[in-house]
Amino acid sequence: MPGSFKTEAIVLRSIRYGEADRVLHLYTPDRGRVGAVAKGARRVKSRLGGRLEPLSRVRLVMHEGRGELCTISQADMVQPYAALRDRRASLERATQACEAVLRLLDSTEANPPAYNLLCNELALLDASAEAADRAQALAFRLKLLLAAGFAPELASCAGCGEAEHLRAFSPSAGGVVCAGCEAGSFPLGEEAHRFLVGALSRSLAETPEAPEPALSQADRAIAETAEYHAHVRLRRVA
Repeated sequence: MPGSFKTEAIVLRSIRYGEADRVLHLYTPDRGRVGAVAKGARRVKSRLGGRLEPLSRVRLVMHEGRGELCTISQADMVQPYAALRDRRASLERATQACEAVLRLLDSTEANPPAYNLLCNELALLDASAEAADRAQALAFRLKLLLAAGFAPELASCAGCGEAEHLRAFSPSAGGVVCAGCEAGSFPLGEEAHRFLVGALSRSLAETPEAPEPALSQADRAIAETAEYHAHVRLRRVA
């Protein structure tokens, strides 16, 4: 029903619209993806402009009318994540994280775990340059797949349930596979498998380390899972 509501949000993307407005892609804990317009946000004296930068965590009052976009009437900053903007690697990782949310979570249904995961990732990138490494970026994407309902099977063969000799990954089967079910799969070494299991079971702050070849295999497993099951193409993590 049309009317005003309050929510918290991460600004995923901001697009110039008209002479002075901005159209925003937001992710909220209680409404999922929300599209909104901030009227006059690009004017010098606007009360909204500086509080609605991409990657910011904000508290909003919005009006939901009959159109597709809500209208933002009030914005207060919760966390600007200013430090990560001063480091190129951290900024790139934060942008990649928001892009992954944009692609994987296009529903208006509430998904608090996904929202909290994104907030956690931005906070870690803001706190330390070390958080911008490839392993943590992959761990974030894997956990995002879990929050979106597309996490791969890692404990046993996705084809037959075999718990041993899991040396390949099949996007179509939905996870690791044994030798007997490896048609259409690609090799997944023990270190890559161990990384995926550890990344999914530990917090982002405790993301396990792995050598680059293992991370490349894990990256492929995550990307092809998203493409096959969520029909979303994610750029590989460099």
